[in-house]
Amino acid sequence: MSAPGGTSSLHPPYREVVLATANSHKLLEVRAILGDLPIALRSLEAFPEVEMPDEGDDYEANAVAKARAAARGAGRLALADDSGLEVEGLGGAPGARSARFAGLRLDPGQRNARLLEALVGMAPSARRARFVCVAALATHDGEVVVARGECVGRILEQPRGRGGFDYDPIFEVEGRGKSMAELSPEDKNALSHRGLAFRGLKDAIRARL
Repeated sequence: MSAPGGTSSLHPPYREVVLATANSHKLLEVRAILGDLPIALRSLEAFPEVEMPDEGDDYEANAVAKARAAARGAGRLALADDSGLEVEGLGGAPGARSARFAGLRLDPGQRNARLLEALVGMAPSARRARFVCVAALATHDGEVVVARGECVGRILEQPRGRGGFDYDPIFEVEGRGKSMAELSPEDKNALSHRGLAFRGLKDAIRARL
C-alpha cells in the first residue's frame, strides 16, 4: 500500500493531490508538513500537461493562479504557494520575486551572495527580515481557500548550515540563534512561513477529500 506522499500505486484511503511545483525540495517539505492527511502529494512532474501562469508581484495572486491552473489541468485538488524573503534594508525586496533576485541564471548560493553584498555597510537594523508564504488550495471547479504564514528573523553576515534550500542558510530565526538551514526538518516545519501557511489549510483539505 502507498504511504501518504509515496510514489507507488495508490490504494484507498489515500487521495492524490497535486502540488503546483517542480521543486523537489519543496515537495518533500510540504509532504512532511501535511504528513498526517490521507493524501498522496504529487508534483507537476507527474502532470506534464499542466501549464503554469506567469508570476507577478503579489503572493496571494500568484498562489491562487498556480493552484487554479493545476486543479484545472490535472483534474484534482491542487495546492500551491508563493513565498518570498522581505529584507528591511532593501525596502522589502526581494519579496515575491525572491526566486528571480539578481537574475534567473543564478544558483541559490550565488543569489544569497548577491543579497549579502547588497547589505554590506548598512546598519544592523537593515538586516531585519521576514519570510512570507501564502498557500492556496483549489478545486477543479474553481473554489479557492488561502492561508498565510510569516517567520521573522534577520539576515546573517555569512551562510550557516547545510539543511533547507534557497535563502535558508542566511536567515536566522528570531529567538532561536540558528539559521533556517541549521534547524532540524521538524523544527523548521514547525516554525517556517511555509509550515504555518500549509497547516492553515489542513481543515480545508480534509473537508474536501
